[in-house]
Amino acid sequence: MSRLDNLLANYKKHIELPWPTNLAPAQRVLMAVYAPEDELRLRLRLPAFKIATEEAGHQWGQVDISGQFERWMAQHEYKDSYFESPTLIGTALAGFVDELVSEVRSQLSGLTEPSTVVGLIGAGALFGLGDAVRLSALVERVEDTIAGRLLVFFPGEHEGNNYRLLGARDGWNYLATPIMA
Repeated sequence: MSRLDNLLANYKKHIELPWPTNLAPAQRVLMAVYAPEDELRLRLRLPAFKIATEEAGHQWGQVDISGQFERWMAQHEYKDSYFESPTLIGTALAGFVDELVSEVRSQLSGLTEPSTVVGLIGAGALFGLGDAVRLSALVERVEDTIAGRLLVFFPGEHEGNNYRLLGARDGWNYLATPIMA
C-alpha cells in the first residue's frame, strides 16, 4: 500500500466511528498529514475521501484555498508597487488573512449539517507568505463555524501535538485529531 492508501484507510477507520456531539470547535478539526511530495497525488485521490465520507453516512464539502493569495493580489490597488518592492507587502498581509478567513467562513456557513465533513485543500499555498499568514491562524479563526468536521489536508509533519507545514519551520501546537499515513 502507498502512503496515500494508508492515509485514506486510516481516515475511513476514523470517520466511521460515532461522532460525539459535545465537542469544542477545536476538537472537530481533523488533520490529514501527508508528505509534501504527495500533494498532486493526494488531489487526485480527493474523490476517494468523498466516497469514504459518504459511505460512512456523512456529507462531503470542500474548500480550496490554493489560489486565494493570487486572487487577492490581482485585485489589490498597490499590486504593482508590491511587485516592484516585495518587502512592502508585509503590512498588507493582515488584510489578506482577514479576507481569507472571511472567504473560508462564508464557504463553511453553507455547510451547516452537523454530519458534514469539509475538506480544506491548499494549506501549502500559505507557506512562505510570512508570519502574518499562518494556517494555524486560519484554522483557529474558522473553527467555530464548523458544524460537523473540518478535515485539513496538511502537507507536512506531525509529532506529539506539534504540526509543521511543509516540515520547514517550527510548527504550532494544536489539539486537532491527526490522521497519519
